[in-house]
Amino acid sequence: MSLKITKPLVTVDWLYKHINDTNLVVLDCTIPKVTDVATTDNAKKCIKGALFFDLKKTFSDQNATLPNTVLTAEVFERKAQELGINNNSVIICYDDLGIYSAPRVWWMFQLMGFKNIAVLDGGLPEWNANNYPTVANYSIKSDKGNFTVDFKPNKLKNTAAVYKAMSNDTSVIIDARSEERFLGTAPEPRPELSSGHIPNSINIPFKFVLESRKMKSFDDLFKIFTKFENENEIIFTCGSGITASILALAAAVLEIKNTAVYDGSWTEWASNGNLPIVKEV
Repeated sequence: MSLKITKPLVTVDWLYKHINDTNLVVLDCTIPKVTDVATTDNAKKCIKGALFFDLKKTFSDQNATLPNTVLTAEVFERKAQELGINNNSVIICYDDLGIYSAPRVWWMFQLMGFKNIAVLDGGLPEWNANNYPTVANYSIKSDKGNFTVDFKPNKLKNTAAVYKAMSNDTSVIIDARSEERFLGTAPEPRPELSSGHIPNSINIPFKFVLESRKMKSFDDLFKIFTKFENENEIIFTCGSGITASILALAAAVLEIKNTAVYDGSWTEWASNGNLPIVKEV
């Protein structure tokens, strides 16, 4: 029987138990934080059997003017097939920072209509903390997969949709950036951008849903999101679509369905020049 998962998070114990299942695909989705100084780790390790999911160069639109722009459905399908992903695959995403970039990959597959996917809670740090084995090299899939896209456009928002949602009483825009960037009292990591926030948006910094690099408990997440249970639509935004996906994952843990990510996020909004920006005076 093929492996199936029904929750958006799995533990390292679960992954270790199923590491040799035939339809399991483990993806290392690590990218550096935009606020970090780049470093080279010559001792890079990965989970046994993991494939490298190149979020920056392969699975983002290289012709786009904005960072991390999601691929078209057609191109995503082809790239996923080239990675060896099949329609009956069960995908586990992880990253080296605990929970950071892996939720972006989870969300991308949700956008493409693929549900048999989860994020490894705590990522590689939690795997290492349990002394589970690592290897020095990624696996390489030799066979092309048969992955097919069932695109879900309601999961993706552009600037026009977010602008409309600003004045919609049944929509809420939630910004995952730090409070200082949201208020405009600290600069953006991209120096060409003004800090501040989208009018009528609210701030839930992505770190609020995490504890010791893992997702907070169901009860703690419920306390954060319960006030939005009557909203028809929740749009998550951040700097460039990465940490917004962490909030989307947290909402999915609570089985909140009506969520979307603003793909261009603050980078697109602030670089427009004609859109309103709120800053703390």
